[in-house]
Amino acid sequence: MFSSEAKLKGMLIRGLAGDAASYEAYLRELSGHLRGFLRRRLAWLPDEVEDLVQETLLAVHIQRHTYDANQPLTAWLHAIARYKLVDFLRRRSRGDALNDPLDDAAELFGTADGDASEARRDLAVLLGQLPPGQRLPIVHTKIEGLSVAETARLTGMSESAVKVGVHRGLKALVARLKDIS
Repeated sequence: MFSSEAKLKGMLIRGLAGDAASYEAYLRELSGHLRGFLRRRLAWLPDEVEDLVQETLLAVHIQRHTYDANQPLTAWLHAIARYKLVDFLRRRSRGDALNDPLDDAAELFGTADGDASEARRDLAVLLGQLPPGQRLPIVHTKIEGLSVAETARLTGMSESAVKVGVHRGLKALVARLKDIS
């Protein structure tokens, strides 16, 4: 999703450490990447892209404390953007849920999406146990949705090495999950 991982990660880390200018630059840079990411996925709804960019930026800002600097920033950002996109598409398929009156505002704000954040943490832990030659191809192709060719260019691996890395990595993850259960 993002070709400037190191640049964005550096701005975020400095921003989290209190550098307001770096954090502002991070959000500005991220908004451009998000706009492109969402525009490709919502080509038939171009008027909705900007609202979704803003929703996603707000979610990223609110969840910034959950970012683990030892993990790839792109995977974390992509997960948030994808969840926002899925939420949008679900709302859209149910009709205009944004205009429904709230019967109980406490119910809306009283619950948190703990299951999703736990799943993301669990996935990050499992992926962290894989060697980079397996982890990176899985993150880029299966989580971020990049093609094998894009992943190969991004990681410096050959396309066949990316395919092998995904295959072996998924096989290793399945084996670990079987051991857990």
